Parts: sequence; structure tokens; C-alpha cells
Amino acid sequence: MKNILVTGAGGFIGSHLTEFLVEKGFNVKAFVRYNSRNQWGWLEESKYKKEIQITVGDIRDFDSVLNVMHDCDTVFHLAALIGIPYSYVSPAAYIKTNIEGTYNVLESARKNNFENVIITSTSETYGTAQYVPIDEEHPMVGQSPYSASKIGADQIAISYFRSFALPVKIVRPFNTYGPRQSARAVIPTIISQLLADKPLKLGSLLPTRDLTYVKDTVKGFYEIACNDVLTGEITNIGMNQEISIGDLAHKISELMNKEIKIETEEIRIRPEKSEVERLKCNNSKLMSNTDWQPTDNLETGLMQTIEWMKNHREMYKVEMYNV
Repeated sequence: MKNILVTGAGGFIGSHLTEFLVEKGFNVKAFVRYNSRNQWGWLEESKYKKEIQITVGDIRDFDSVLNVMHDCDTVFHLAALIGIPYSYVSPAAYIKTNIEGTYNVLESARKNNFENVIITSTSETYGTAQYVPIDEEHPMVGQSPYSASKIGADQIAISYFRSFALPVKIVRPFNTYGPRQSARAVIPTIISQLLADKPLKLGSLLPTRDLTYVKDTVKGFYEIACNDVLTGEITNIGMNQEISIGDLAHKISELMNKEIKIETEEIRIRPEKSEVERLKCNNSKLMSNTDWQPTDNLETGLMQTIEWMKNHREMYKVEMYNV
């Protein structure tokens, strides 16, 4: 790896990964979604902004993707539509962005003879755990249009490895959290409402999630990218721990020294057959093949996230539910 492109570089995980790669000394090109304001997402406030070549375009546009990839040898593909609730509203948008967008990256990488193609998956592709901890052999179940689109993207990526020997690696993070995360996610939802001294309005409290602090997720991306043994493979990133949404809300309230009252809001509850009730990561493949070790447990990661959100509370509209 020398000249690296990060798609979705202005987003939550993408911006952290882009900065991490700059710190490692790589030449980094950031691909962010075109907009008329020439706004670069979270990279706008990055201290490394002048060291990153930032290009705007659209992951759904093959020409745009092909052009931005022509002078790189490695791509970390993170550009995606990720909100599960909105996938119920517009499934087609997820097909175009997540499946066609991934095809555009794969085909452009093939045409440019890339050395390393890292595709971002999600633990949502597993659906509700059929056994725990969930390893990479667990069946994939599309319980939402979002998860189905990511399964499709993963399978296309694997087909490019098998059909064209494209050096694809699929990174499958479990639930990442930390500074810069969207208000659509449960941890920013809880923290922002507590900061505003509002009653907690949440969906189902029973599902469990395996939560990884964003800097540890980013290190997992890097370790997988550096390991040729994982070429053509799917590799989980997670902590091999689980916590229910209800217990998570109480833990955050304790860390913030806030009293809580939880109200269940119908609009925040997924359709019954679409809810992923349990996720717990088997991370043995990652840990046995790389040097990855997480540095933040749930408490230290949450404290860093809380502190960051205290300084950015104006960005979160707590009175609104974001799909």
C-alpha cells in the first residue's frame, strides 16, 4: 500500500480511517459525495485537511469512481447508505448506492490493477444470531433492505475475487460507536437526549449489540488490509461482548450522572421480523491472523464519546427522530 483512496471519507468511520492512514504516512485521497457547497463532511474540521487530497463525486456514478481511482493502488470502500429505518422508506436507494456503488469500485479497481481492495460490510448481514458468538461462517439473512443490499455487495465482491483474482478483503464490523457518529445510531441518541435533560425516547430495549470504539474499528481495517492471508475472506471486527439497549442506556446515564426515564416510541421500533435481536462477535479470526488488540473497553469509549458530544451538542436535534 502506498497511494490509498478512501470512499465515504467524510463520514463517521471514514473520516477516522482517513486521518489514521495520514498518521501512518500514506498518500491518502478522500472521496466524498458531491454537493453544491463543496462541503467535505467531518474532514472539514480535520487537522490533517491540508494533507489529504479531497475529491468530490458520487459512488453511484461509474465515471466518477473510475476517474478518482486511476492513480491509486489501494481502496478502502466505506461509502454507503447505512440507516436501517430509511431502508424501509426507499429500498431502491440502498440498491443503487450499496450494490451498484460497490460494483463501481470493484470494476474500477480491476481496470486499474489494484493491489488491495477493502470492502466494508456490516454485522447486520448476519441477521439475528442463530448461535453466538457469531463467526464468519454464520448464515447471512437479509432482515432489512439495508442488510440485503450489503449482502449483495459482499457477494459481488467475493465474485470478483473468484472470477478475476481481484485482491478483495471484506471487513465486517460489528456496532461501531464514537465521536462523529450520526444521530440515527443509538448511542448518540441516548447521549444527546441526556445532555438535553430529556426523557429517553427509544425503540426496543431488549436487542443486544457488540459495541466497538471507532479507533479500534479503524485499527482493525488497517490490520486486515496489511494481511494477505485474509485476501478473499470475510473478517469480523468486534469485541466478543454484548449488552442490551436497555442496559446500555442505564450504563450511559451512570457515566453521565443523570437520572433517566425511558419511554418506548413506536416509530423507533423495527418491524417484528426485521429486528436483529442479538449480535455478539466471534473475533478469533481477526485476532489469530493479525496484531489487532482493542485499546478501549465500553466504559472508556463511552466516556470519550460523551465528552466529544458535550462539545458538539448543537449538532444533534434531540426533539426529532432521524430515520
